[in-house]
Amino acid sequence: MTSETRQTEYERLNYKYLKEAEDLLSRKDYAQASEKLWGASAEIVKAVAAKRGVSLGTHRSIGEFVDKLHREYPDWHLREAFAYANSLHTNFYENWLTEEFVIEATEKIRQFIHKLKSLL
Repeated sequence: MTSETRQTEYERLNYKYLKEAEDLLSRKDYAQASEKLWGASAEIVKAVAAKRGVSLGTHRSIGEFVDKLHREYPDWHLREAFAYANSLHTNFYENWLTEEFVIEATEKIRQFIHKLKSLL
């Protein structure tokens, strides 16, 4: 699969997961929405990486790529947003975050995605 094909697929999945998260949030299913928001975050990072010819396959590689992007765009606070995404990923398994936290994290994830889409 070419980098361009991977990028397109990651962008499609980002959109799909974000849309599913919105539906789950409207139903107050915060654990499931949390995982979809994590997925949307991971997919947009992988799309940016694919555009640059880089393939990411692990949580660690995604985190390291976010660190690289953070160094390139420090004013975007990408590490902070990615920390929210990681908290949401944990919430899927533990369901310990409050509704208010998930809603706040959702906005941070939307901003994160918007910023990264500008690199595509």
